[in-house]
Amino acid sequence: MNKQDQHLEQNKHETPMTILSRSLLTGFVGGLIWSTFATILYYFNFSQIAPKSFILSSWLQAEWIDTWLGTLITIIAIGVISIAVAFVYYLLFRKMSSLWMGVVFGGVLWGVVFIIMNPIFSNVPSVQKLNLDTIVSTLCVYVLYGTFIGYSISYDYQDLQRVKDDTTQTEMSQK
Repeated sequence: MNKQDQHLEQNKHETPMTILSRSLLTGFVGGLIWSTFATILYYFNFSQIAPKSFILSSWLQAEWIDTWLGTLITIIAIGVISIAVAFVYYLLFRKMSSLWMGVVFGGVLWGVVFIIMNPIFSNVPSVQKLNLDTIVSTLCVYVLYGTFIGYSISYDYQDLQRVKDDTTQTEMSQK
């Protein structure tokens, strides 16, 4: 039995995670990682806007929002919201195996949040009122987030397709 057959045989006994469930998990993890990174950028003054400005501060008026608990709840909430973002990417672009699709996706997502949805975030100034450091920093975070989501989902999809093709080819050759 060659390595490929051993790998296929081993995978038959594992409970497979579907590409959709892996994509949703990727979205959650991506939301956690990149919202944490955006929070760090805020604390080191690379950005005027903290992620909690979008998630909590725009709708709630409570002292705990500006504590570590508010930051933690924001990061988890962004992880949950990111599941929906990953689902959208999965539905629209999973078959595209280009790194650049994720970059464009992140840039478009930044535009949606900072330009189109800006009126619903009362604590976030319009793009015209943001300083250049904030625009560049947040755009970079969104591009990196989009690249993480996009490349991970596309890679998983392509890998699954390759395994399916290998399995089909192996079954055909055994007949």
